[in-house]
Formats: sequence, structure tokens, C-alpha cells
Amino acid sequence: MKKALIVQGGWQGHEPKPVAEILAAALAKRGIQAEIADTLDAFADLAKLKIYDLLVPHWTMGEIKNEQAKPLMQAVQEGVGLAGIHGGMGDAFRQCTAFQHMVGGQFVAHPGGAGVTYEVSIVDQEHPITRGLKAFSVTSEQYYMHVDPGNHVLAVTCFGRVVMPVAWVKTWGKGRVFYCSLGHNAQHASQPEVIELIGRGMAWAAEGPSA
Repeated sequence: MKKALIVQGGWQGHEPKPVAEILAAALAKRGIQAEIADTLDAFADLAKLKIYDLLVPHWTMGEIKNEQAKPLMQAVQEGVGLAGIHGGMGDAFRQCTAFQHMVGGQFVAHPGGAGVTYEVSIVDQEHPITRGLKAFSVTSEQYYMHVDPGNHVLAVTCFGRVVMPVAWVKTWGKGRVFYCSLGHNAQHASQPEVIELIGRGMAWAAEGPSA
């Protein structure tokens, strides 16, 4: 059985512990056993990180020490998958630009707060994560982000004429990386279309080293 490590904490407005439990359940549904940790020291042991197939940081803002960030990034570099959502990975460790580079993006703003209704459109309908999924609406924070132009974008939303990625994949060394900006809190992460997209993305990232 594949194994995942979810590390939850940081700003409590994103309900990190309940969301971590939702992510763990989504992984279990796909045959991946998840362990949940509540300290960034869980990232400090490279040898231990390499026993996992997937690492899921869910830690909005906060600060990560070099002795925690370096093993995390090295594990992904060597082929452990990385996946995360919303601010838990897209607005984590604002001072650690190397982490943002690995993720492929960084939160900038969410105009209108948590009450914006918007459409998420699937732009790659052939990728294993999004195959068969259709466009859907959410009422939540709509993330405007800095994004890596090298990301492979799976789903988007629009800010007027600006097309903004919502979900993407990339590689970091040999490791697969998946990110989705949805999932503001437990309620929003539980929306069926949202957790289906996230669950598929996490499972894809856990499949093993990229070619």
C-alpha cells in the first residue's frame, strides 16, 4: 500500500486539521494510507521522508526552517510526490521562495473574499487527473496567483479577461507535483467536484518518479 504524509498547521482560518482529515480520507479511497503530523519537524528527516510516496504540506503562512525545507525539497527532487491545495501549499512559507519555485505558484490575492461564485473550467481533458471531469462552479475564495509559466495547467478560472490557473502539475527533479487552489476550508474542500479533482491529483502525484 502506498503511504502519504500530511503535515498540517499554520493559520487556523483554513481549518488545517479538519481539511487534513478530508485529504486523508480522499487518499484512503484511492488505496493510499495517510499519516497526519502537526509539526514541520516531520519534514526534517530525509531518510524518513523517502519511505513515503507522497508529501502533502497543509500549512498556510508560517515559517519553515532550512533544516525542514531542505529535506522536503530533496525528497521531492529524488522522486517522492508532492501535492497540496489552497493556502496550505500555495500560500505557505512566504519567505521561502525556493519552496514556491517547487510548488509552481504563490497566492497574491482573493478579491471579494470567500463569497465569490465562479466557474472552474477544465482545459486539459486528456490528463489522467481531469479525464471525464466537467466544468463546475464554486462559491469560495478565488485565488489570483503568481504562477510558473512552465506549469502544465489542468483547470482555470477567469478574472475578467485574465485566465488564471486553478490546478496544475509539474515536476521537481524526479518528483511529481500537483497543486489546486480550491479548498478554502473543510466545507469547501468537501464539495464533491472539488475533492474529486484534489483526490485524483494527490493519487497522480503519488504514482512515482517522473520519467
